[in-house]
Amino acid sequence: MSNVAESAKALNLPQQSANIAFDTKPRLHISSTQEHKKKILFITPELSDLIKTGGLGEYSGALPRALSEQHDVRVLIPGYAQVMNQNLPIRTVGTLEAHAGIPACRIGRLDLPDGLIVYVLICPELYEREGTPYCDTHGNGWSDNDIRFARLSLAAAEIAAGNACIRWVPDLLHAHDWPTGLVPAYLRWRNIATPCIFTIHNLGYQGTIEMSQRRRLGIPESACHMEEMEFYGRLSTLKAGIAYATHVTTVSATYAEEITTPEFGYGLEGFLRKKAAQGLLTGIRNGIDDSWEPTIDPHLVKGFGVRNWAGKAANAVDVRRLFGLVKSSGPLFAVVSRLVYQKGMDLTLEIADNIIARGGQIVIIGSGEPQIEAQLCQLAERYPGHIGIRIGFDDTVARRIYAASDFLLMPSRYEPCGLSQMYAQRFASLPIARRTGGLADTIEDGLSGFLFDKPDAASYDQAIQRAFGTYRHPELLNAMRSQAMTTEFFWHQSVKPYNQLFQQLLGAQAMQATF
Repeated sequence: MSNVAESAKALNLPQQSANIAFDTKPRLHISSTQEHKKKILFITPELSDLIKTGGLGEYSGALPRALSEQHDVRVLIPGYAQVMNQNLPIRTVGTLEAHAGIPACRIGRLDLPDGLIVYVLICPELYEREGTPYCDTHGNGWSDNDIRFARLSLAAAEIAAGNACIRWVPDLLHAHDWPTGLVPAYLRWRNIATPCIFTIHNLGYQGTIEMSQRRRLGIPESACHMEEMEFYGRLSTLKAGIAYATHVTTVSATYAEEITTPEFGYGLEGFLRKKAAQGLLTGIRNGIDDSWEPTIDPHLVKGFGVRNWAGKAANAVDVRRLFGLVKSSGPLFAVVSRLVYQKGMDLTLEIADNIIARGGQIVIIGSGEPQIEAQLCQLAERYPGHIGIRIGFDDTVARRIYAASDFLLMPSRYEPCGLSQMYAQRFASLPIARRTGGLADTIEDGLSGFLFDKPDAASYDQAIQRAFGTYRHPELLNAMRSQAMTTEFFWHQSVKPYNQLFQQLLGAQAMQATF
């Protein structure tokens, strides 16, 4: 029996850990061309090139580009202050009239350097203000978010109808989360036959509106019942997206199953079970872009690849210096996350003492709920030289943390897909995560990371103990690192099921048009 196999057996890890195969073949990205590309409008509140608050922004920056080999994909976003203040070459190409309580606006076009076309909704009274796409500078949701995102949704429907003074008219729309939930609704209410996919990135945010606001959003009374928009006496734009979309997707296969259960369904589980029974709910895992390549990433102090662990060690030295940590031969744990309850930050606070007592160190980067931020800062003050924290986000520092760390802490209570665990594996940081949603789909327990089932500190700590045990056996640790680094998570894989779904919907539309 090999040393790896013996180590796996001793640590009570799944036996597969001893039989890891290494794929060192170069990846081939074969582009395909079509004489006639279908036109797809991608409607999103965030786009990583221009404005991003989380995973949706990264997804919106990556998927349209991955689809562009086979389709003519263009993106529609609001013209927030952060977008308009960049002095970008945005030129007006269309106009939209007011409707109900929704103001008129202009449509600008921005051609990004790589050719991606972005339509920018220009409406200063709604979008050009300090804060995030969703909240003011104090973290409070904008009181007119219903109008702001109704404007975005209605603009998409009017572009689909050819009413926006733009010659380009999409064959299919793709909308995302509660801010665009009214896209398929406006299509239905205006008898616009363009098919629309609605993707749920996080069911926990439902975009609820007072019933009394329906008229100013142009919502018909017929929509205000349980089978469409009504949600516990209010209206939900997320539910509207689910109700009216031609097809509903979410961002991992496991999450698609989970949201049909009371634990994860947030009151919509019965509604979603019906969609699933009709074959109208599909889970498609997110991907990561090709920039996550540790051998050539310019953000890193030193590149590294499979079995070249000297480069990873050099990044660890740099990150320890950056966060004021003392030299250590123990493992380095990382938190790269929104610092919120959903992400299990309270559990990390609870078990941090154990990590330090066992000889580990922790680096943390992120922002989120003020109380959790404060508690994590206090934790770092309690362990100077052993825990370092940065409130906020910096992509370069985050990449260096992934490259430097031995383990990524990700004890999410739920995780629709997650990107951090895929980034971490590409950079040979083994995730320690709860077995939920996309984490269950992208981490192989004992092969490329460590999973635990219950969202409590005891289960989490047991997984961390397994990680410490692995760290004490370098051959097993490096075998798992190699397995993680060679696992494929790139978008060119995730694009295939999207293309199949697009073809299915566009084919069904063509069939209907012949009758």
